[in-house]
Order: sequence, then structure tokens, then C-alpha cells
Amino acid sequence: MDDRILKYFLGELDESERLQLLKLIGGDESLKNEFVEMQNLFALTQLSAHPGDDETAKESFRIFTRRLQAKQRKLFLVKIGKIAAVALALIVSTVFATLYFAENSTRNTAFNTLYVPAGQRAQITLQDGTTVWLNAKSTLRYPSRFAGKERQVTLTGEAYFDVTKNPRKPFLVSTQNIRLKVLGTQFNVRDYPNADRSKISLLEGSVEVDRGNKGTLVLRPGDEATIEGGNISVSEIVNPNYFLWKDGIYSFDNESLLEILQKLQLYYDVTIKVEDPEIFNVRYTGKFRQSDGIDEILHIIRKIHHFDIKKDLENHIITLSK
Repeated sequence: MDDRILKYFLGELDESERLQLLKLIGGDESLKNEFVEMQNLFALTQLSAHPGDDETAKESFRIFTRRLQAKQRKLFLVKIGKIAAVALALIVSTVFATLYFAENSTRNTAFNTLYVPAGQRAQITLQDGTTVWLNAKSTLRYPSRFAGKERQVTLTGEAYFDVTKNPRKPFLVSTQNIRLKVLGTQFNVRDYPNADRSKISLLEGSVEVDRGNKGTLVLRPGDEATIEGGNISVSEIVNPNYFLWKDGIYSFDNESLLEILQKLQLYYDVTIKVEDPEIFNVRYTGKFRQSDGIDEILHIIRKIHHFDIKKDLENHIITLSK
């Protein structure tokens, strides 16, 4: 591993050194792959129990990569078949993501599965340069490299994609209820198991939605497709600020308290119980930072419609009552 890459992510290079390294990466495919894999590792070590604790995450990243150097090993650039499964929880105690490596015997391509638990977010860069942000309780299955004529990934949960353009190799996203085809675009997909509806929101470019024997539906920038009960409808994106979730900002636009509480359970890995249904008779518009914490968010919301808050810290349960 090039020591400069480690220093880059630890913020130990000055501006000229950073620019020089990025220039080298642009002309060296091997160095680029190493940089991307290290970038993904760095992103995963941000998955801590205390969002915003950058120094702890950096120290975990530093310790782990130094150990790899001492043993002359690389975490991601292993030969296929050497590792069947690697639990990132073994890297540092603060990491709550799990990354698995498995072999596809047909194409001899390694497939990775990244799982982000409730209360966490993750960002990862794929081999083609595509960037994916995964929301809480989401899973992305993707190949270590895109062989063949297509770039295909599988998603469970929610993700925001910024797809690198390649007209000769379309990018395909499959979920439980959705099949998408794109060439290069930015879009958000939300399709959680057992959810009443799934959503596709297009910010840039164009997306083809496969409707099976009903043909395809083409979305344009600003379109939001909702799939519910086997039917699909298209409307304009109501709250473009919603997608700030990938940056740790939660935006609600005239949403019911029920919808907000469902999201907060995902974002903060808690169970919220409501003893009085009357509490739901309120809608809210506003923005919060993830770092504000669920206590602060609930205290702000209850200024609009008062309710009492009881916390069971041991079992991660919050009860709301009149």
C-alpha cells in the first residue's frame, strides 16, 4: 500500500502533495484501484456509535491500516477465493458495518455485500467511479469489477446513486420491487422490505423503469415514481431537500408525525411507541442534523404539539404519551 494514500485520508498531506497524488492516480490504474478501496475502508470506519466523532474514526482507520502494512497485507486487493467472509466488526469495535466477499463461479468475479445497520449511513465508490450513499438498514451487493456489457448492483433499503456515465455499459439497479436502467445520472431509490410503497426519485439524467410485461417507463429530472400494490404513478419531487440525508441532514416537508417517527427509528436505531393516537394529529416541516440527536429532534417537535417523552435506555425504547 502506498503510504501517501493513507496520509491522504488522515489529512496529513498538504495541498500540493494532495494534488500531486491525485494526478498520479489519474494516470495509474493500479494506484487508482488502491485509492478507491482505501476510500471505501475509510468511509466504513466512519460507521461508529457516536456520529461526528471523526478523531475516533480516524484513529481506528490509522491503527488498522498500519497493522495491514506491518503484515504486508491488503484488505480489499486479496485474490478471489482467499477470503470467503470478512466481518468489519473485527477491524475496530466501533465499526457496525459488515462486508462480505463471495465468489461468483460463473464469471470468476468477486461480489461484495455491504450492510449498513439502523442508526448508520455509508458512502462507497464502485470500481467504475460510481458513488453510492447507503441509508440506515440498507444492503448493497456489487461486484469488485464490472465485467461484461452491464454494470449491475442489487439494493435492499435506500440508496442515493451518482452514476458514472458509460453509454456502452448501462448501470442496472435491482430491488425487491424495482428494476432500473441508467447510463449516467443521479437518483434516489427507497425500497425497504415490508414497506407499503417504494420510490424512485430522479435528480439528473434519465432512468428507465422496467414494468415487466407493461414495458418501460422513462423518468425525467424532477420525476418521482411511486410503486404501490403493483401499480406505479409518477409525480414531481415535493421535497428536494429530502435527499440531504446522505449528508447527515434530515428534511421533512409537511409530513405526518407517524411518517417522521418511522424514519427516526431507522436513523437512530430506536423503537418509538405512541400510547395516545391523538399525538399523530400533527404535520411538520423542518430540517435537522443527524448530530442533533433524537432527543433534540423530539423536543423541538413537541413544541408544536405537546407530548411526554419516556426513555428506556437499556432497551432503546422511547414512549410518547399525552
